[in-house]
Amino acid sequence: MTDHPVLNPGNGGRYDVAIAGGGIAGASLAAALAPHARVVVLESESTPGLHATGRSAAFWSETYGGPAIQPLTTASGAALRDGGFLESLGSLHIGRASDSVAAAAFLDEFRDSPVALEPVDPHAHVTGLRDDWTIGIWEPSCAYIDVAGLHAHYLAQARRAGTAIVTDAGVQSAARQDGQWSIETPAGRFIAPVLVNAAGAWADVVAIRCGVRPIGIRPYRRTMVQLRTDPAPPAGLPHVADIAGGFYFKPESGGRLWLSPHDEIPTDPCDAAPEEIDVAIAIDRLQGAVDWRIEGVEHRWAGLRSFAPDRRPVYGFAEPGFFWCAGQGGFGIQTAPAAATLAAALILGRSPDLPGVDPACYAPGRFVDSIR
Repeated sequence: MTDHPVLNPGNGGRYDVAIAGGGIAGASLAAALAPHARVVVLESESTPGLHATGRSAAFWSETYGGPAIQPLTTASGAALRDGGFLESLGSLHIGRASDSVAAAAFLDEFRDSPVALEPVDPHAHVTGLRDDWTIGIWEPSCAYIDVAGLHAHYLAQARRAGTAIVTDAGVQSAARQDGQWSIETPAGRFIAPVLVNAAGAWADVVAIRCGVRPIGIRPYRRTMVQLRTDPAPPAGLPHVADIAGGFYFKPESGGRLWLSPHDEIPTDPCDAAPEEIDVAIAIDRLQGAVDWRIEGVEHRWAGLRSFAPDRRPVYGFAEPGFFWCAGQGGFGIQTAPAAATLAAALILGRSPDLPGVDPACYAPGRFVDSIR
């Protein structure tokens, strides 16, 4: 691979690495690879980041995704903070008395990790919290994350280093011959020895179009609503999550509240849209937690989150020249710096400098038996 890539504006061409997907996974990987290789990003939509990336709930939490994801999240923290993409928020995990076992298990999961967790009185953090919510666990490191800024940063960094970003260029088919992938798209034919599958909810679809065995990446719909409440979210309100997984909410600018029922509805890859029943469920669960009055639903949307069968992301070569960068669930943005570092190192044949991160945990080889 070359050390000094030259920008190719698209319309076909030869590259060292072709990345299918321009969301946060593809953009961050392109930025990491571009100083060392000729890279093209093939985005199926007219704008990168239209689906999962553009519809994120926009918070960074070291416990989100569980212990298997935490090392990637923690390893990403410094880059995100130094880049100015994080803003202090804090997270409060709340529960009722019936959730005491789940709360104890949650604390135990992260007991030997670097994540700071502290049992607290939840009412001291959330004004208007109903009396039966008696369990509170404070996660001070949780932060807002500037998703749009981070995604734009990676795209700009990749472009400056010579990456071609081609839109309306979804992979229609691909075949490998003599160590090269020939990739057909509406924007032309692209040739590269390495094809990266960073297609999010469409990852298995792309694999099949390339003649590669799918892993079993499944997309799920998640609903978000923006609410106007009375009273408005109190000053200093943190991100608040039901420890039983029934909802989460967080304050937004303008005195608004973002709320999700924490749903995961199996779906085909699509341009996701919210269902009225899921919006109603979210509001009902919120009203069971706080005594605020809902004055209006100002906005509602849904996004797709895609998981491998074991709910860990997949980074690595499964077949010659075909690299998986998929299955990031809802934590692809908060892990992007470390995940891109890991994936780029594997593609370039180098050792990733990520203390605490075990690449084998995310390797596609763990699915070899199940996909035969």
